[in-house]
Amino acid sequence: MKAIILVGGEGTRLRPLTHKIPKALVPIRDKTLTEHVFDILRKFRVKEIILSVAYKKEMVREKFGEGKDLGLEISYVEEPSPLGTAGPLIILNQQNSPLTETFFMINGDNLFDLDLKEMLEFHKRNNAAATIALSRVEDPRSFGVAVMEDDKITEFVEKPQVPPSNYINSGYYIMEPEVFEIIKGKEKAMIEKDIFPVLAEQGKLFGYRSDNLWFDTGTPERYDQVKKEWKLS
Repeated sequence: MKAIILVGGEGTRLRPLTHKIPKALVPIRDKTLTEHVFDILRKFRVKEIILSVAYKKEMVREKFGEGKDLGLEISYVEEPSPLGTAGPLIILNQQNSPLTETFFMINGDNLFDLDLKEMLEFHKRNNAAATIALSRVEDPRSFGVAVMEDDKITEFVEKPQVPPSNYINSGYYIMEPEVFEIIKGKEKAMIEKDIFPVLAEQGKLFGYRSDNLWFDTGTPERYDQVKKEWKLS
């Protein structure tokens, strides 16, 4: 399987650290943030990776190259301007090279000690078009919270004062090639607004719940926390 990792954001909430380096390269112990994401995928023997780059993309390319030193096969999708979280899918469509098999898609901000094998089995068992890994947090009011019917996701409620559950969008997805058709011809698109609602209405969007360790590194406070507590089992 291939994996698309979104690493093109400017990391504005982590400034001034991200004035000099992209968030993809911020250090967590002895590795970059993105290398920790690679480790998560490597546990499932995923070696074909597409990095979606934009901000300080030259630094990312210089660091990882084609991935040979990491035992990976890395290619790149470059966004000339922000296209939304579905940007790499749009570019692959424009290049007439959409993925033709099941693939992972990951928000490069987040680290999740996730059992990808079990998640994939769940995805296939439900004949899902997309599966979102859901992380359980104590206070979900600052996140997008999943509204569920059994294992199906019917919608997400953004930053609710009365959360319908404690499970939030972790930024780890499994998708089928049909998602490329949903955004075909679009110049900009958001996974959360342009793909997931369509699949939810069709009954093809599922949520894989996990209580394993999850971190969002998007703020200085959370970045400090992940540096202290992240440990891949």
